[in-house]
Amino acid sequence: MSSNAAPQPAPASRQALSVLFSSTFAFTICFAVWTMFSVLGVPLKTELSLNETQFGLLIATPVLTGSLVRVPLGMLTDRFGGRIVFVLVLLVCVPPLYLMSYAASYAQFLVLALFVGLAGVTFSVGTPYVARWFAPERRGFAMGVFGAGNSGSALNMFVAPLVIGAFGWTMLPRAYAALMLGTAVLFWLFSHSDPAHRASSAVGLRQQLSVLKDPRVWRYCQYYSVVFGGYVALALWATKYYVAEYGFDLTLAAFLAMVFSLPGGVLRALGGWFSDRFGAYAVTWWVMWVCWVCFFLLSYPQTQMTIQTLQGPVSLHIGLNSTVFTILLFVVGVAMAIGKASVFKFISDDYSDNIGAVSGVVGLAGGLGGFVLPILFGALLDITGVYSSAFMLLYGTVCVSLVFMHYSYQRAPRAGTELTGTV
Repeated sequence: MSSNAAPQPAPASRQALSVLFSSTFAFTICFAVWTMFSVLGVPLKTELSLNETQFGLLIATPVLTGSLVRVPLGMLTDRFGGRIVFVLVLLVCVPPLYLMSYAASYAQFLVLALFVGLAGVTFSVGTPYVARWFAPERRGFAMGVFGAGNSGSALNMFVAPLVIGAFGWTMLPRAYAALMLGTAVLFWLFSHSDPAHRASSAVGLRQQLSVLKDPRVWRYCQYYSVVFGGYVALALWATKYYVAEYGFDLTLAAFLAMVFSLPGGVLRALGGWFSDRFGAYAVTWWVMWVCWVCFFLLSYPQTQMTIQTLQGPVSLHIGLNSTVFTILLFVVGVAMAIGKASVFKFISDDYSDNIGAVSGVVGLAGGLGGFVLPILFGALLDITGVYSSAFMLLYGTVCVSLVFMHYSYQRAPRAGTELTGTV
């Protein structure tokens, strides 16, 4: 008796699942370290007497390194395999983390932050490493699970205030150094290697980078600079925003910032499932619209108005209280989590044979967004004195993305499959 039911994908092997969960755990720890200045930067701003632009540069510096080396690390993963590259990155980050507890000047913090930023490249290492262990029909979900390691920023916002409050800020980098060393050991014990997943040694640098001629790669870079770059920037900026705008202490501010960071990481797996089911284009399109609405509301500054009436002047206050602000920020976190997965679903569909190089380029664009935006947040605040100017900037970037998506694609099919039109 014949059946018209679609064949079910084969279940993932035990090795594949072990790789997925060990990589996700390691990436979570790395992301916590990568965003450590979102909390650590608040007491350092006072201790070092930094202005807003200097503070923005401090919290963004690790993101710069994590962005610039993504392309070569992604290619090394294609060549040598993700397991060995992942472990080496974990181990290299341990010494600068420990030395940070002895830093005494702004310049020293910036230099050490550059080395600590290497923790951020584990995304470009883990993405191709995990993806190659799964069949294409399961790849979106697997990459979404791995990408949930972005929730490491929420872990940092929970742990860092407790450590700083109990032992002082110098204990935090030492604790993270020990955590990274332990993570390297655990990852090596529970991960696996498959020589078949490595790119042929005959594939040269020019051949691997030939995908840059494809305009789709640059479109994906633009989308990812919004959903990932914006996420990283807000994860770094939110704690300080709560302290400055609403007068909360460091512990409460970090906890409320975690409301944004946690769904922004954990729900990435949901974005992978949505992308597998509805298509990457449709999911990304709706993510941009949700962010557009939220940033429009978040960008409105605290405003005092006086209206002259027949009974005399009436004063009005217009602005978001902390509750409404947190709810909108939570919605943005959910949308960005889904969008981060949908963009990489594009990549896994179109570049299954060269995921490392392409994901490195796209990750570079997203990371650079996460580096530039906090600096611009600080500069705008120094210039305007308006705290919500950060969200005004993000609103503008999403507007550009929506226009770009509209004119970069012809009418998209319901499944969300990208058409072959060029920019």
